[in-house]
Amino acid sequence: MEHVHTIPEFITATLGFAVFLLGARLTRKVAFLREFNIPEPVTGGLLAAVLFGLFSYITNSSIVFMMESRDVFLVVFFTGIGLNARLSDLVSGGKPLALLMILTLAIIVIQDIIGVAGAVLFDMPAQAGVLLGSASLIGGHGTAIAWAPEVTRITGMDSAAELGVTVATVGLVLAALVGGPVAKFLVNRYDLHSSHPNAENTVGAVYEDDAHPEPITHISLMRTLLVLNLAIIGGFLLHETLLDWGLMLPLFVPCLIMGIVLGNLHSILFPKVPAVSRTPTLAVVTDFALGVFLAISLMTLDLAALAGLGGPVFATIAVQAVVTVLFVIFVLFPVLGRGYRAAVLASGFAGFSLGATPTAIANMTAVTKRYGPSPIAFVVLPLVSAFFVDIANAIVIQTIVNF
Repeated sequence: MEHVHTIPEFITATLGFAVFLLGARLTRKVAFLREFNIPEPVTGGLLAAVLFGLFSYITNSSIVFMMESRDVFLVVFFTGIGLNARLSDLVSGGKPLALLMILTLAIIVIQDIIGVAGAVLFDMPAQAGVLLGSASLIGGHGTAIAWAPEVTRITGMDSAAELGVTVATVGLVLAALVGGPVAKFLVNRYDLHSSHPNAENTVGAVYEDDAHPEPITHISLMRTLLVLNLAIIGGFLLHETLLDWGLMLPLFVPCLIMGIVLGNLHSILFPKVPAVSRTPTLAVVTDFALGVFLAISLMTLDLAALAGLGGPVFATIAVQAVVTVLFVIFVLFPVLGRGYRAAVLASGFAGFSLGATPTAIANMTAVTKRYGPSPIAFVVLPLVSAFFVDIANAIVIQTIVNF
């Protein structure tokens, strides 16, 4: 009988810290990882997933991680993104925001066309194609799990849930690995540079940590955490209000909104308190929160489940990855203006179209750490991935499943 090892919340979070630090150390030591902008938690997380997988195989056991604490880090991260956002950025980001919405709808349709073609080609029900397409890739694990029962009901395919989760897992890994190299190619090919070369990174600290113009002290850290917590409390209240109105959004979305509100009203609400937006302290806190979230997400992947994928499914996912990269380079990048911001958004778009929003932000963070800040990119992409993609994806999936 297989033994199950249950890892409690506190230990899961502690392992997340260790895995993040392992990835950071490897990234600093291995030039290849820096050259291709592989996010630090991705390096550590995937290595840890392999080690945990080997342990499970050798001991004929399984590991179950309690992961509620992981989502706390996600909320902290997106609240920090909101605090850094300026209304002027949102106004100036209006055009790329609209274009990114159109491009997102396009990639959803493309992914589902490929998914349905793959399903039909390999003798699966056509409706199962959404699980080889946007439901599992741009939708991620949550969307795949949500739509699998409907696919099962219509097609009688008992393995729909397993197919969706496995495709989402492979997509997440690919998303974490392709975004950085895509940005490197575009930046080098077109000799791109940040339009804010002397600005402080709004997410993450640069590799030369002693280059910060302002010190990070216990006072600045406490002030930053206080403002973050106030915004998160406001986000919880907004979330409850929206639920009462029948509008269900992930918790990080209202927290992102309250971060934007508090960040822009800080000088009015707290005129004598130094702002925390776009400071080295907030950059470090958001980088830490994102890194731990992604490290936990990747280290807990069940890589053994990938062994159950057949060649046809792998072939379909490979086509999805290649088409996504080509779409990003030859469609998205030119449409968004061929500039540095477009290159940063390209790395992020590759991340969230194959995986998830945190993966996209991690990709963009790795790129901006190396090449320089791009503040609007960190506002525009989360808005698209938080508000627009789920609605558009649901409409397309529903159309295909009911066809």
